[in-house]
Amino acid sequence: MRALLSVLGISIGIAAIVGVLGISQSSKSGLLAELGRLGNLLTVQAGSTGFGQQVELPVTAEGMVSRVGPVTNVTETAAIGNTYVYRNSFVPAIDTNGISLVATDATLPATLGATVAHGTYLNAATAHYPAVVLGAQAASLLGIHNLAHPTQVWIGGHWFTVIGILNPIELVSQMDSMAFVGFPVAEQYFGFDGHPSELYLRSVPSEVNSVAAVLPATANPSNPSTVQVSQPSDILKAEVAAKGAYNGLLLGLGAVALLVGGVGIANVMVISVLERRSEIGLRRALGATRHHVAEQFLAEALLLSILGGVAGTVIGGAATTIYALNQHWAIQLPALALYGGISAALVIGAIAGLYPSMRAARLSPTEALRTI
Repeated sequence: MRALLSVLGISIGIAAIVGVLGISQSSKSGLLAELGRLGNLLTVQAGSTGFGQQVELPVTAEGMVSRVGPVTNVTETAAIGNTYVYRNSFVPAIDTNGISLVATDATLPATLGATVAHGTYLNAATAHYPAVVLGAQAASLLGIHNLAHPTQVWIGGHWFTVIGILNPIELVSQMDSMAFVGFPVAEQYFGFDGHPSELYLRSVPSEVNSVAAVLPATANPSNPSTVQVSQPSDILKAEVAAKGAYNGLLLGLGAVALLVGGVGIANVMVISVLERRSEIGLRRALGATRHHVAEQFLAEALLLSILGGVAGTVIGGAATTIYALNQHWAIQLPALALYGGISAALVIGAIAGLYPSMRAARLSPTEALRTI
């Protein structure tokens, strides 16, 4: 039983180390893949003056930005203030569920890499009619899970037909709780004045920094200091850095578990030496040398450690595989995690078994045989 607990301690420590390294590498691989797909996305927002006065982006902002050479896609959006989306006209106005209304155009999916889960997105025709597309979270909050039957929602005193539901949008997750209508409808029903709230654009990946530098003066030539330019992929870069900090903590906890397992093995072997003094004396009397006795107990300690190391590596690898598949990441098991886990177990076993093996070897045959 004591030996089993010691093996369990080693297994937990190795599993923690393998799991942390494997999940970290798989996560990093997934984040870098996202950065590759989304790293050239930029946003332009209207800021405020030094006196705190909000400044609007010019009506011509989208057209001006689209003329920048390396820019490949541009989409403008406009938040419709104090207008929310309700499941029907009987829902109290205060129960907004945080679903805001945004006017946009048909280029939004191409620019943001958004995909439609059900129905279709706005086009040049539906943008002129009371039609709405819901973000993934907005649809869930409204209890609309598919469009098998005609569905309408209540927006600003008017019925709008739901023509599409989006899948979650990477990097711009706030859009998941929004509803989208065309600019013509926003102008007709809600008094949209043509000034965009935000621009989303894609550029040639190698020119992202150059494009970001000219965007303020391009979007608002008369007041470029009030224009805010950001790159949503910076969030992913910060996440990569944050994961590295947590990895150190988790590896430290794994090392503590390894140390506890090593102490357990040392304890088991010391007790084993005391309980098996008669066996040691008999072996010595039959011609075994101190070297042979020491090798026997050291081998037993190493065997316990290897069993724990193998079990821990298998458990850590399985945990990494399951988690990576659940997150839709590529499974990454670094060689350091696989071979390092077994090596660490061997080192711990050797250190833990050194003292008990030396103690067993120092027992004289006559003293050991007295216990028979």
